[in-house]
Amino acid sequence: MPTTLLSIVVVLIVVFFVLRATIRVVPQQRAWVVERLGRYHLTLQPGLNVIVPFIDRIAYRFDMRELPMEVPAQVCISLDNTTMTVDGVLYVQITDAVKAAYGSSNPFTAVVQLAQTSMRSEIGKLHLDAALSSRQLLNAAVAEAVDEAALNWGVKVLRYEIKDITPPAEIIRAMELQITADREKRAIIAKSEGQRQQQINTSEGQRQQEINVADGRKQAEVLRAEGEAQAIALVAEATAKAIATIGAAAREPGGIEALQMQLAKDYIEKWGNLAKASTNLVIPADLGNVGALVSTALAIVQKNTGPATNSVGGNNS
Repeated sequence: MPTTLLSIVVVLIVVFFVLRATIRVVPQQRAWVVERLGRYHLTLQPGLNVIVPFIDRIAYRFDMRELPMEVPAQVCISLDNTTMTVDGVLYVQITDAVKAAYGSSNPFTAVVQLAQTSMRSEIGKLHLDAALSSRQLLNAAVAEAVDEAALNWGVKVLRYEIKDITPPAEIIRAMELQITADREKRAIIAKSEGQRQQQINTSEGQRQQEINVADGRKQAEVLRAEGEAQAIALVAEATAKAIATIGAAAREPGGIEALQMQLAKDYIEKWGNLAKASTNLVIPADLGNVGALVSTALAIVQKNTGPATNSVGGNNS
């Protein structure tokens, strides 16, 4: 009985180890490469798999997820013979486990080395300023070059990112001085442009002011001339009405006698005022013949108004 029990235990232990060597559970996003008697046999996919113990063995285990890899810093020389230190990060993913197992002894090391050589090659095509400002172009060029070569290794290069580009300290100081000079130059130009615009605005303002003043004067002169013309017209109209009124009054009975008396009175007043205003007078020879002057004026009135009802003598005084 004890012998039988021992045999059962031994059989169970053997079955356990056989099953353990036969059944393999592969995690998600993993790929295991199986060799049979030293040759590639199959690739185990995620889940439950069965292999033949002592004949098959798992030679390689690969993680199929995206893997970030540090690219060590290296010294690169630009087209203008300037040295700089460049490092980066490479994002890769194994897409073919068989090629990754047998295409290269160490695909990840190969990818990193190729990224470094590609970066040195791309930096050598550019001047320092272009290299510093063309990170996206450098990233794309390196990723494309490495991805093309890594296809034989079962590796897909997703992207490459430059972490830092460090020129020598002397170059950095020179660049800082250049940047400072450029900023000062832009400041001076901006200030001069502001002064120029200010002068232009001032001159335009003065010009517009002079134009406005001239237009105001012109309008004032026009208005003054129009006012004077209207005043003259009003005076002329008033004078015409006065003359018409005098002519109408002269046609009335006694109108000529009244007009005669008014003419004589105005004549005497005008000469009296003229004598007060000036010390030098030119006196007509017939100054005393006021009646003749009045008769002449009355003759003009009678000619314009028609025959009068009363007649006046030639030498009334």
